[in-house]
Amino acid sequence: MRARVEAYGEEALLLEIEGEPGIVGQAQLEEVARAIRSESEVREAVVGLGNLAILVARGERRLVARRLLALLADENRAASPVRTHEISVRYDGEDLRELALLHGLSVEEAIARHLAPLYSVAFLGFAPGFAYLLGLDPQLSTPRRIRPRTRVPAGSVAIGDSFTAVYPVASPGGWHLLGRTESVLFDPMRSPATLLASGDRVRFVRI
Repeated sequence: MRARVEAYGEEALLLEIEGEPGIVGQAQLEEVARAIRSESEVREAVVGLGNLAILVARGERRLVARRLLALLADENRAASPVRTHEISVRYDGEDLRELALLHGLSVEEAIARHLAPLYSVAFLGFAPGFAYLLGLDPQLSTPRRIRPRTRVPAGSVAIGDSFTAVYPVASPGGWHLLGRTESVLFDPMRSPATLLASGDRVRFVRI
């Protein structure tokens, strides 16, 4: 993996991979994040799209940067086991028919294209447990709604640009709604609270 490492604020480092981020690059970022989190000087490591932010103890940034570069150079770095989740979906979303029409597909063709991939969790953001999933069929890629909804129900399965995701909690949102799931993606009383983590795989199953 080709990447650059730079100072980020006063007590952090930012690693950015070269080129367009994809499933393989995101998986490698997650492997590096898992490895660097074991260093005592590292407070936190958070994966983003094509990047990794690392918060370090004061005065230890150079040391962590050297270890980070060593990890990047290690092609024999052990890969962690990958978890795969099946999420059942009822395809009855408000935007499904319009989205299919936009792309010249029937509703059934749009559903089939959404079901086909094995998705990869690129990173979490926006809301607790909101996982951005890579692997969407390019023909389904759709810009976000011009006018976001003020409230999207928890469990809504949606498309935004080249990502698909499940809304973990009720919130405003501008993604196109395909359907809904009963799977609970975020529960503060559960450990861990989030169902999905960076690097996990997701397969949708139709109800």
